[in-house]
Amino acid sequence: MSTATTTYESLLVAQEGEVLWVTLNRPDSLNALSRALVEELRELFVGLYWRHEIRAVVLRGAGANFCAGLDLKEPRPNTPQGTSASLIAQRRISEIVIAMRRCPQPIIALVDGAASGGGFAFALASDVRIATPRARMNAAFIKIGLSACDIGVSYFLPRMVGASVASELMLTGRFLHADRALALGFVSKVVEADALEAEARELLGEMMRTTPLGLRLTKEALNFAIDAQGLEAAIAMEDRNQILCAQGEDFGEGVRAFLEKRAPDYSKGRG
Repeated sequence: MSTATTTYESLLVAQEGEVLWVTLNRPDSLNALSRALVEELRELFVGLYWRHEIRAVVLRGAGANFCAGLDLKEPRPNTPQGTSASLIAQRRISEIVIAMRRCPQPIIALVDGAASGGGFAFALASDVRIATPRARMNAAFIKIGLSACDIGVSYFLPRMVGASVASELMLTGRFLHADRALALGFVSKVVEADALEAEARELLGEMMRTTPLGLRLTKEALNFAIDAQGLEAAIAMEDRNQILCAQGEDFGEGVRAFLEKRAPDYSKGRG
């Protein structure tokens, strides 16, 4: 399978068939978020909304860490910013997690080492999280004089681990380690660092055996169901998605392949 690699200032992006491998590429800084990295991530995930040839994304960090959060060592402008300019700067990073949830591709986060602050938020905004035993994640914002409610953390975390655990972690900035994250269902699996990529590839292999439209609509409906007002609202979205999927050639091919005990070929009915 051919791979096309694009290197940005702080980001390494490799397209391998229908999968995009996205690597935060600042290992000497624990992949901390510089202004350049923030801009590149936002541009990438916003653009993915229209890239239907990409069916899944893997997000990881170079070296032994996922992302240590904002790069506090990066020089900041000396000129003071007003409220309006500061809010715009804040939205530059928070827009990344909005785009991650809005893009139709499932995002698999490979969490090794530190995932703090913004790195924690990116792990939360992903669809599936696979961690290593040395993974440590926290809402670091509260430890540097800010609120722990930042970049979507206050939205995602209580939905994943419940209000009590989320409050504990956010009010203290405590680290969530791999074993507890697995017990809470925050991560799907814990594997050694050298097995992370293989684990992701196994998961991707199963995702790629689904229909393109079915995969996209499943992520969309899951997002909707989390915030649905009730069962009937969630079922209305499910009904709509099933009818949309059943209209194309992929549904017939999927049934035939199941009955014939073979792998389906969805190349003719791409949705």
